Amino acid sequence: MDLDQLQLVSDVARQGSFAAVAREHGLDPSSVSRAIASLEDTLGVRLFQRTTRRLSLTEAGATYLRFAEPALDELKRAQEAALSVSAEPRGTLRISASIAFGQAVLVPALERFRTAMPSVALDLVLTDTPLDLVAERIDLAIRLGAAPQGDVVASRLASTRYLVVASADYLARHGPIDTPEALSDHACLRLDLAAYRTSWLFRRAPEAPVTEVPISGPLKISSPLALREAARLGHGPALLADWLVRRDLRDGTLVQLLPDLEAAGSGFDTAAWVIYPSRAFLPQKTRLAIDLLRELVSQPAEAA
Repeated sequence: MDLDQLQLVSDVARQGSFAAVAREHGLDPSSVSRAIASLEDTLGVRLFQRTTRRLSLTEAGATYLRFAEPALDELKRAQEAALSVSAEPRGTLRISASIAFGQAVLVPALERFRTAMPSVALDLVLTDTPLDLVAERIDLAIRLGAAPQGDVVASRLASTRYLVVASADYLARHGPIDTPEALSDHACLRLDLAAYRTSWLFRRAPEAPVTEVPISGPLKISSPLALREAARLGHGPALLADWLVRRDLRDGTLVQLLPDLEAAGSGFDTAAWVIYPSRAFLPQKTRLAIDLLRELVSQPAEAA
């Protein structure tokens, strides 16, 4: 038995399909099936119950993996630790992020990732559903909002600022917006989250009083990317994260309103966080990726 064989067993248990695991590893399904059968012969037990409709672990298989998977993780970390001493980072780095963050921050930075880690393959898993890092084999995940909870290591990449923006065309048609209260007279673009639908928060400084301004408008959109596009097209003011509108502010597609005030939806203490499974050894490729992510998220809008 080797690491690859044990990894296949773990992946088949997770995916419930020889074909899916074969596609993931770039193998023929029959080779995956043979590897599993070979291990079963070696152990003298059946690991999987096979039917025409499904594939599931036997009791013996579940017991075997309960002990084998921690050992697999330790062996992989030992391998990574040995390689990191003298070799450049290699392998695959699997990063999870929201669709908006991935499109706005990660995809434009792909060349920087490739330059920093030329021998590392990047696997971006872009979804607005929080994933189980261990079950989905995620090396790093970027989460937005308050500090993440749970059995993970969380590191703040940078505080997130929310900006009220609108297109120059909208302002030319509807006039300037000089106070937070003036937003109540405009058809604001509303993100379809509870904290953003009916009011926005403003303050002059961290210790200053907070003003809650009711907002309304006929457009409520679930996607931050679509909300940004609606603002670009002149449909109204929107409250969006700084990392999402950097390029639009730089090229004049969008204009920041009320720049002397801090704005927020649910609260001002929000950030972009990088999280990863708790473990003693952090691979070199993961450390390099965290450093690059911190640089990408914290850079000011005018430098983006």
